[in-house]
Amino acid sequence: DLMDPERLVQCPFVKHHHIRARRFPYHFVKCKENNPEIAKKLATCPFNARHLVPRHDLSDHIMKCNDKAIVEQDTVSRSCEPCQEQVKNESTWQAPPCDEDWES
Repeated sequence: DLMDPERLVQCPFVKHHHIRARRFPYHFVKCKENNPEIAKKLATCPFNARHLVPRHDLSDHIMKCNDKAIVEQDTVSRSCEPCQEQVKNESTWQAPPCDEDWES
């Protein structure tokens, strides 16, 4: 289950590191600092920051990334539906005419 905080996630920096999903963000930052040479060789997926792949494989990863479909689906559904909230909340208020003459 991808939502299970107890599942084990493999570290992108050191392949034999397996960390619980709930601890992964903390491990990720520390391991990146401890492995700067490896970090330089990896690129971050634009659809999921937890996906680090070798720089030369990034375009291939982007084409196959499972999270890409989720992002694209969300974008399409948002652009196809007119924003009913915005239509309902449009204000018809107009400023009253100003009778002040600041020059006099």
